[in-house]
Order: sequence, then structure tokens, then C-alpha cells
Amino acid sequence: MAVLLIIPAAYTQNVDTTRLWTTGGKASLSFTQVTLTNWAAGGENSMGGNSFLNLYAKMLKGKSTWDNMLDMSYGLLKLGDQKIRKSDDKIDFVSKYGHNVIHRNLFLSANLSFKSQFTDGYKYPNDSVIISTFMAPGYLMLGFGMDYKPYPFLSISFLPLTGRLTFVRDQQLAGEGAYGVDPGKNIREEFGAAFKAVMEKDLIENISLKTKLELFTNYLDQPENIDINWEALLMMKVNKYISTFLGFQTLYDHDIMIADKDNPDVKGPRTQFKQTFGVGLTYDVKATNAKVKPVP
Repeated sequence: MAVLLIIPAAYTQNVDTTRLWTTGGKASLSFTQVTLTNWAAGGENSMGGNSFLNLYAKMLKGKSTWDNMLDMSYGLLKLGDQKIRKSDDKIDFVSKYGHNVIHRNLFLSANLSFKSQFTDGYKYPNDSVIISTFMAPGYLMLGFGMDYKPYPFLSISFLPLTGRLTFVRDQQLAGEGAYGVDPGKNIREEFGAAFKAVMEKDLIENISLKTKLELFTNYLDQPENIDINWEALLMMKVNKYISTFLGFQTLYDHDIMIADKDNPDVKGPRTQFKQTFGVGLTYDVKATNAKVKPVP
């Protein structure tokens, strides 16, 4: 069973301004269910759902560009008699302004990003211990540098002047020093360099790939440690409305302490991995491209 989620493209009412923008997005909602009765091979009843929403608004005016992207996802899972758990939860917003000064593909760039999640996460199977919530953690980053766009589907940014704030608004987590904040503090400030590469391209007909790599190093504290965030989403369309998506995400942050699976008393930085898969209904809205061309 799947439910269609429709995203209308948003337009400003000013006719002249509208011509500067290219807008659109994708949305998908999938649902899975397993019911077992007297099943000799064993197993448990389960049901779950995954959804994502990707929106973009890009402006092109003379030598200036302004790209805005919002990625959100959420998933729920119920296994047997257990309570409903979340299986996916992401808010990721990026706003990037660039001005061409040297070469038609090279821009001076200011890059603003925000990341967090919607709801509480728990230390399962103990659902009374919160390990994350909205703005715990939350990440706000502002960087300045260069953005290289050799192709319409590829952007590579190097931001040697980058500030990052890590928020932990839950006081219990802040008291434990979660997500790298000093114990009892709600904010951690960092200053360093960031590298970002984003590619979104149709590989072949009805198969598209969006992938993003983000690196960050803190000049002020152990600059040899590099935080890594790599994401990839592969979309395979069966027809206009039915599609399959396969997502991957790998994270490494030296400041996030994770308990060892076999020895919970041993904590340390570890590589995090997430994989999502869904089959359901997808709606894709693309506005007509902006009519204003860049200045060579």
C-alpha cells in the first residue's frame, strides 16, 4: 500500500522575478507490511513506512547564482508487539550564493547549511532514554570560499573560512557532553575548513543519482581529524508515479562517542552507516528553466 504525496512548485507573484528562478522537487511515500499466522518458519508481524521530500529553488541573474535545497526524510517501523519506532529522520537545508569573478565556472561563494531531525530518538530496546531530539543535535554552518561548477549537474565547493555551531538543546544530553559539546553547555563553536561536492544527474532513462560528500576540519582542535558525511540516493522510475529508491549515508565525527555493540561501557568515535529502501508512489515536479542566461 502506498499513498501519493504531491508537491506543487512554488512561484513568486512578481513576473519579472519568477523568470530568474528554476524550482521543483520530488516526493515519495512507501509502505511495507508482513503478517504471519501459524508460520512454521518463524518471524514477526511488521509494518513500516519511509518518506522523503526534496525541494529546490535556484536563481540565475547575470554573474550571480543562488541555490536553495531542502531534503527531508522520515520513517516509522513497528515490529511485533513492540512500540512504533522511527527508522529515518532528517532535516537538511542548504543555501548557497555565488558570484562569478574569474572564470565562467568558478564563483566566489557563501554557503549556509542547517541539519537536524524532527522527533526524539531512543536507546532501543530501552525507549525511556532519549539520545537525540530536535536541535539535539542541530548543526548550523556558514562558510566562505570558492564554488566550481564544471557541469550543470556538478558543484564542488572549497570553503577555507567556515564556522560551525553544534547545538544540544536537551539539557540531559548537554550535561553528558553529547555530540561534542562541553558537559553542561548547549553549544559548541568550531572554526575550520569545509569541502562539499554535490552531483545530481540522470544516469540513464528513468534512473537518477543524487550524491553529496561533505568534509570538515576544525582548525582550533585536532585539525587532523576530518568529519565525513557522504550520502547517495538512487531513484529508479517504473513510470510517472511508481518508483523505487535506494539510499545510503555514511557518517564519521570524531566528537560523537558511540558505545561498542559488544561492550556498552566502551565508547569512542565510530563510523555510522544507514541504508534505506522503498517502493511506492513518487511525484516529480519541475518548473521550466529560468530564461535569464548567465553573463559569459
